[in-house]
Amino acid sequence: MSNYNETAIILSKPTLPLTGFRAYIFQITLVGAAVILPLIAHLSGAPVRYLLPMHWPVILAGLVYGWRSGALTGFLAPIISYSISGFPFPGILPSITLELLTYGLVAGFLRERSALNPWLSVAIALVAGRAVFIGFVLLGNVVTSNHLEYFQAALLPSLTACVGQIALLPLLANWWVRQEQRDRVNTKG
Repeated sequence: MSNYNETAIILSKPTLPLTGFRAYIFQITLVGAAVILPLIAHLSGAPVRYLLPMHWPVILAGLVYGWRSGALTGFLAPIISYSISGFPFPGILPSITLELLTYGLVAGFLRERSALNPWLSVAIALVAGRAVFIGFVLLGNVVTSNHLEYFQAALLPSLTACVGQIALLPLLANWWVRQEQRDRVNTKG
């Protein structure tokens, strides 16, 4: 049976290590979810700009498994999605890939390295990801029309999803991390 100090140390870590079979399966599952959820949304005609179905698993990966997992999920999901479904469109694929990579990287880094409050980690990651998206669009001359109209159409509908992500993803991540940590302690003891 493990002693109290070992259990307290294990349960106090804000993210899980990205090692072992179970962690790799969850990593693959999160990448898969980030590919499948937008595909389902597109096929069903759901308002993708309001739901941001690819963003949720990316941020969750960062919150649960740290910055490496978040960045990897954010990088792979749009590329795999595009190769399967053609979404996101080629013109915005680089900007969305960088945006998602930033979401996962920042949320994971703030949670794993600084143990920042998970709600604040998500909020900061969302701002950072959107800043990268806007910067890439502006610097890359991706938009040939009115920039203000483009950003209003691209960013304003997503505010609903952002509020949901800030409210719900930390709860899910905290539950997930606690469950995994308890399972590890129980199997050791």
